[in-house]
Amino acid sequence: MRLLKLDGRCNVCGNVVREAREALDLSQEQLAAQVQLRGHSLTQKAISRIEAGERVVPDYEIPLLAAALKIDPLRLLGLEDKTGG
Repeated sequence: MRLLKLDGRCNVCGNVVREAREALDLSQEQLAAQVQLRGHSLTQKAISRIEAGERVVPDYEIPLLAAALKIDPLRLLGLEDKTGG
């Protein structure tokens, strides 16, 4: 199976992950630990690759990342209503 990339990236959430992580003043290692506390093994290297757009983010990781980052999962998908309604 061939992996299709959007604008050269393997995911749409990497930039949001980075922005939200930095807003919480978390390191990639700390974010990985927060996801691990929610029951999924994720490493600092995986977070780095997600943020760089080099790693596919499976659907089951979206709610885990969102919870760890204290954001709406839809924001990770670029679907959050920015108008507030």
